[in-house]
Amino acid sequence: MIRATLLAAAALVASPAVATTPMPVELTAPGPEGPLAGTLLDPDAKAPLVLLIPGSGPTDRDGNNPLGVAGGPYRQLAEALAAKGIATLRIDKRGLFGSKAAQADPNAVTTADYAADVQAWSKVARARTGRACIWLLGHSEGGLVALRAAQSPVGICGLILVSSVGRPMGAVLREQLRANPANAPLLPAADAAIASLEAAKRIDPAQLPAPLQTLFPDRLQGYWIDLLSHDPARLVAAVKLPVLILQGTRDIQVSVADAEALHRAQPKATLTLLPGINHVLRPVASDDRAANLATYRDATLPISASVAEAVATFVGR
Repeated sequence: MIRATLLAAAALVASPAVATTPMPVELTAPGPEGPLAGTLLDPDAKAPLVLLIPGSGPTDRDGNNPLGVAGGPYRQLAEALAAKGIATLRIDKRGLFGSKAAQADPNAVTTADYAADVQAWSKVARARTGRACIWLLGHSEGGLVALRAAQSPVGICGLILVSSVGRPMGAVLREQLRANPANAPLLPAADAAIASLEAAKRIDPAQLPAPLQTLFPDRLQGYWIDLLSHDPARLVAAVKLPVLILQGTRDIQVSVADAEALHRAQPKATLTLLPGINHVLRPVASDDRAANLATYRDATLPISASVAEAVATFVGR
């Protein structure tokens, strides 16, 4: 039965880790050139196990990013789930942080590569814990990775897509650029660059305005060409597993429209909207963009308790 829920109490925040939080266990999985690294929190061997798949860029297993995210939103989510008896495995992306040895060039990675790493982690986690399957929770771009991995569903219980795009990334990128009025002079060049990359054609960064050179440097163009080629709606439509689509209503990077697009493509999925929650899972009091972005960098802010509540309810039923 199709169920779309709107979680109340958006101002609630995740409680600090309680005394029953298990000790973290460091795990490794095989990568292409060296080991992948992750952290397991397992409060109950009979409980569901959720693999947390990081979002885009240099985002680590805790959800921190040197480009502007602090406070460990993934670590906070893992601890909140542990307090509810749900196990988690959070991981570093290949070529970065604890998984640095897995690939010399972290930019030379595709969505298919990340999906292969998820499959490797699934095997390790199931062998280590004795579980028959694990849940995949993909945040932001990690949702696309989860969708790609679930096209081979062996060992996967289901998917939790958190702040995940529901349209081809080119459409989302154009929308994000237009959301900031200061970008208006850049839009013609940005549109042309995105169109070229969508057509799998590289561009000369030197011909771009300076701000776009940092977005589309030559070393990242292979990554962009791959990322822009995927259609999340088509991928989720092919998934036969249980799916939770979890979306904050004050997310300024991924919109409610994306969550609704995923739900239209997979109407058997559960769509849950989190009022007042932004892209990094924190409550925001207004629609002010600057205030929203300020929460990304504030390491003192906890994530909303409604996120763990929604995940625990879904995987536990």
